[in-house]
Amino acid sequence: MKNVILAPSAGFCFGVQRAVDMVDQEIARGKGPIYTYGPIIHNEIVVRDFEKRGVAVIEEGHDLSEYEPGIVILRSHGITAKVYHDLEDHGFTLVDATCPNVLRIHRLVEKYAREGYHILIIGNARHPEVEGIIGWIPAGSPYTAITTEKEAEAFTLSENDKLLVVSQTTFNYKKFGQLVEILEQKGYDITAVNTICNATEERQRDAYEIARKTDVMLVIGGKNSSNTQKLYEICSRECKQTYFIQTIDDLDVSVLQSIQNVGITAGASTPQKIIKEVQTNVRNEF
Repeated sequence: MKNVILAPSAGFCFGVQRAVDMVDQEIARGKGPIYTYGPIIHNEIVVRDFEKRGVAVIEEGHDLSEYEPGIVILRSHGITAKVYHDLEDHGFTLVDATCPNVLRIHRLVEKYAREGYHILIIGNARHPEVEGIIGWIPAGSPYTAITTEKEAEAFTLSENDKLLVVSQTTFNYKKFGQLVEILEQKGYDITAVNTICNATEERQRDAYEIARKTDVMLVIGGKNSSNTQKLYEICSRECKQTYFIQTIDDLDVSVLQSIQNVGITAGASTPQKIIKEVQTNVRNEF
């Protein structure tokens, strides 16, 4: 039997659990068509299970008039202000499952932009969460999204401008600090708010510590999950045999041959039943 170390922080974070619970509650009420705007969380298995229970996904950019009015549950990553108001204008009843940590960023960028700040978001500009954040910056207000040290070094601001720096909630904590340090060295008037959620910091710290002392590291999560990708990057630097899987079916068990110590972590959108299945199968392998 193998020694399996499971990260205590693996699995649903508060915001994801809250969003999933809200979908369950609406299904239980059974009032009219139920939709989510975009995948409710970045886990294909969870989304597919909800679809089997009658919850349809409104894909971003689709003509809203094609859908029968009903209940729309807003995804945990949040949406833009424009989409929010468009849904209301088309007669949908909105249930906001946006993570409270993301909502906080929406309010911050809206407030500071109105006060004349340039908004700088550290995160992936093409991720739904960052797209949603940008969508709450008032039209015409300046903003920038960066992810790398090179982009931070190249960023420039007029001498008298003020800068608000926020982060995608699932960004790498250590890297966020490095990018903020580069910006501060430029001498700008900076207000930096660490908006990486505590659960992300904890999950990344656990993954780092476990990966350092195991022979194989398994990172479980949806392929489109940003926070799971960050865990994979962190673990890969500490453990050469790190594998990104969605379920136990994705794992080539031959990699476990002659291996004694296996570490497991999982993204914030990974259900406990999938984690337990991987944990049980790995422990009993060979």
